[in-house]
Amino acid sequence: MNTTDSRKTPSLGLSILVFVVIAACIGYGILGLGLDAHMPILVAALFAACVGFFVLRVPWSAIEEGMLTSITVALQATVILMIVGILIGTWILGGVVPGLISYGLAILNPSIFLVATLLICSIVSLATGSSWTTSGTVGIAMLGIANGLGIPAPLAAGVIISGAYFGDKMSPLSDTTNLAPAVAGSTLFDHIRAMCWTTGPSYLIVLVTLAVIGTKYGDGTVDTSRVAAIQALLGGEFSISLLCLVPPILVIASAILKIPAIPGLFVGVVAGCLMAAASGFGIADILGAAHYGYESTFAAEVAGAADEAAVTALLAGKGITIAPDLAKEVGEMISKLVNRGGMDSMMWSISLIFVALSLGGIMEACGFLEVIIGTVTKNIRKVGTLVAAVVASSVISNVFLGDQYLSLVIPGRMFKTTFEKTGLAPRMLSRTLEDAGTLTSALVPWNTCGAYQSSVLGVATLAYAPYAFLNYINPLVAILLTYLGIGIYWRNEKGEDVIARKADF
Repeated sequence: MNTTDSRKTPSLGLSILVFVVIAACIGYGILGLGLDAHMPILVAALFAACVGFFVLRVPWSAIEEGMLTSITVALQATVILMIVGILIGTWILGGVVPGLISYGLAILNPSIFLVATLLICSIVSLATGSSWTTSGTVGIAMLGIANGLGIPAPLAAGVIISGAYFGDKMSPLSDTTNLAPAVAGSTLFDHIRAMCWTTGPSYLIVLVTLAVIGTKYGDGTVDTSRVAAIQALLGGEFSISLLCLVPPILVIASAILKIPAIPGLFVGVVAGCLMAAASGFGIADILGAAHYGYESTFAAEVAGAADEAAVTALLAGKGITIAPDLAKEVGEMISKLVNRGGMDSMMWSISLIFVALSLGGIMEACGFLEVIIGTVTKNIRKVGTLVAAVVASSVISNVFLGDQYLSLVIPGRMFKTTFEKTGLAPRMLSRTLEDAGTLTSALVPWNTCGAYQSSVLGVATLAYAPYAFLNYINPLVAILLTYLGIGIYWRNEKGEDVIARKADF
């Protein structure tokens, strides 16, 4: 019997039913049971495969091929993620990330506090590639300073999240920045360059908005003791100098020169290793940080000191004079900030990418995605409308699937073929996925990102959401610019990406 000939095409009703069951399964697992996304996605993938095999009579070989093909597309991104883990570990050990944080805090001023907060959180998230780490460490410190200035907590939290998510979507060290182009078929640096068209104007709008709002709080005074404590403890643990700017500049230069992502990031790794060696670390320390990440020493000792006398003694050994209780608080914050990186740290994200892409591959192999997307895009003739459809799909995924990664993977798999058929470059899809999927995740209270940000900052998601300006302005700017024909990348007959002021297919 030829099972291929007996394959059925799914109806729109069945495709929607499968999607709804998958959304319910993943949503209940993540939000109801508090699980990581891996197992709920795996169960959802099994359900989709069973429907395809038993109901639609899709051969298992076709389902398996869909899974493996989908994963294969992301292999380069997973290699890049491992290199990123190595990069973060060596950059922290070499004082690159701590240096960027220390110098970022130096720009604080009451009259521009909101703007400074946005810039500092942007710098930290660009350096670490993590919005969660940024808001959970430096963000908490900035929230405390804002409280002393009389700035409402929801406003401060919204600004912190805007800065944190700017880096999350623009940093080559971010997992989402690597995942989006992997799903869309673009490359890392092409993806980042494309995002500059939409994120740049959005960021400028936010800066101007915060500068205007910030004039109301110009009479306050910054808690310089806390800032000084952070800088002092960072200086006590790391060798900080302006050389910390060199590795990031090299990585940025590699992107500008269009050097491929893997060698470009390795340039940053080598620079981080050299800075760590110059700071007195041996080969074993450097390779250990590259593999397992950095583990705090001095700040952790201060945070875990038994009493005030022990704290004072530790600080005196470094020539630091800070109130013991403040030192312990700041020490704990710094430990959380720098205890990260290493190739091993990326395995959680890589395994999630594999599982999520397997689900997408199954949905595609069984025809569910083709039916749904065919219905959605049937009458679309403008780039702006197509981009708006991707934005809507990513937002819906964030609302119903409850996870940021799925808001990139599911819409990415759904629209990939459509973008190819219309002649748009893959970076257009990857850019839109990040403009909507990455940014709006923090605005949904029950999404993993929204729940985390709310819990760590102590501000309800719906309270800070109106002030997370970048997170909702960016998707709107992305739609507007494409309707105006600005910054649209097309793929020509030679397979090259070119910008053309053409807004119709």
